[in-house]
Amino acid sequence: MRTSAIAKILVLFFLFYNGFDHCQAIARYRFELRESAFTRLCKTKNILTVNGQFPGPTLHVHKGDTIIVDVFNNGPYNVTIHWHGVTMMRNPWNDGPEYITQCPIPAGGKFRQKVIFGTEEGTLWWHAHSNWTRATVHGALIVYPKHGTTYPFPKPHAEIPIILGEWWSVDIQKLFYGFIGTGGDPNNSDSYLINGQPGALYPCSKPDTFRLQVEQGKQYLLRIINTAMQQILFFGISNHNLTVVGSDGSYTKPFSSDFIVISPGQTMDVLFDANQPRKQYYMAASAYERTPKQIFDTTTTTGIIHYNENRAIDFPVELPVFPMFNDTGSVLTFTRLLKSLSSRDHPVDIPLDITTRLFYALSMNTFPCGVNRTCHGPNKTRLATSINDVSFVNPRVDLLEAYYHKIGGQFTTNFPNGPSLKFNYSATVLPLDFEVPERGTKVKVLDYNSTVEVVFQSTGLVSGADHPMHLHGYSFYVVGVGLGDFDEDTDPLSYNLVDPPFQNTIVVPYEGWTAIRFRADNPGVWFMHCHLERHATWGMEMAFIVKNGDTPESRMLDPPSDMPKC
Repeated sequence: MRTSAIAKILVLFFLFYNGFDHCQAIARYRFELRESAFTRLCKTKNILTVNGQFPGPTLHVHKGDTIIVDVFNNGPYNVTIHWHGVTMMRNPWNDGPEYITQCPIPAGGKFRQKVIFGTEEGTLWWHAHSNWTRATVHGALIVYPKHGTTYPFPKPHAEIPIILGEWWSVDIQKLFYGFIGTGGDPNNSDSYLINGQPGALYPCSKPDTFRLQVEQGKQYLLRIINTAMQQILFFGISNHNLTVVGSDGSYTKPFSSDFIVISPGQTMDVLFDANQPRKQYYMAASAYERTPKQIFDTTTTTGIIHYNENRAIDFPVELPVFPMFNDTGSVLTFTRLLKSLSSRDHPVDIPLDITTRLFYALSMNTFPCGVNRTCHGPNKTRLATSINDVSFVNPRVDLLEAYYHKIGGQFTTNFPNGPSLKFNYSATVLPLDFEVPERGTKVKVLDYNSTVEVVFQSTGLVSGADHPMHLHGYSFYVVGVGLGDFDEDTDPLSYNLVDPPFQNTIVVPYEGWTAIRFRADNPGVWFMHCHLERHATWGMEMAFIVKNGDTPESRMLDPPSDMPKC
């Protein structure tokens, strides 16, 4: 495909407040994805955009709303749209991941999506969920409190989405198919981004650096989203503390920090007080990377905080102070400060009597290159990833349709509850024959209303890595996190079963573990995967099938009539 070739989608948003109502539309939005030329790092290229905007438009809804999205694909390749963090209660048909809950929308096709909000409140986001199109197809999704209610903190003077991302100067589809073909790592990004701009430290980017003007003595809410394809990021503002008040569409107990750590897929709501002398300050983001020998983008993206009306170029020289790029201790300390608000208006409901216990080992892997081929992975192999030694393979028909219509031969229901081999998972030297996983399309079936605990264990196979794991259709309580191998006898004794954070994406630390709990009360097919795109592409994916309950209110909705066909 030519570098300039780009998908075009027309997206119409009809907003319906206080329930789904075909007759009374409160607001109507017409969004178009189209070919747009953007200049970054001294180079102009065409990218996939919504309404010519990059990042895409911010959507505003209230807790419990339902919206309708009409998607028209006028471009040359397939695409889907996912509503990240929206539970889509009983409605997996509109969740969006290709070959999981739908076949992709083909060129010239269209699909109407019904997006059902539940208990989410705070900052979420929407993005493409097909190949690597989400690199430029994404935007903020702000869920305000229900009408007549308010935030659990004083209303800020202003609210600003801060979308962190990555930019490649090459065509993203060429990059995607290139590294798939070689079996190696994709090229590093050429820059990080704040609201679509690289910032003052990159060539040709100083005049277009994102700027935020503030008033002395006022408080501001930043709705921060990490849309990056590959990198966990530090974020901060020089000379200012940040107060974290929310994450992943849920409020948290406020705590102060001079930086945050945010993984791809995560959102964080932070307050900051404009209480410094009237001049300019950097906001900035740079990489956290713990994997030894992993080559990554070491640059820093910046934005500008202004305390005055003067918009003359008066760039500050001081950057916020971050931990070292591989400081796991600081990252874990920050992560453990995240706790649910756990108040009368925002209670917690942690499953205590667990009926289904799962242990999921997350591994970097390799496959043999194949006859008469040259591969760029370790020892001329092809890089792969797995969960419990299974590297996921997309079916020919999406899993949800195959399950609903009982189409045989697309998947099996024998996804293992634990890895086939037990070993010292966090060891740095492991036998080479442990590295080759099984390929398969396997799912785990859960009974309706079962209570589930998943312990994710990162392994040291190949090189090991951090893994931001995202579960569709659910948020979950993060009850524990630690380094080393999980000990089923002692580690649960330190679980937080009082006020654990309620999230949809959580980092499993390099050579460590994370434990989550949720109640399987949302019937359907729900994807779970690493949100580092190269890891997901290589196979660190699986799906849960949550069976219907016994009542009409606990059964999956019927499919829309216009579902795309494979």
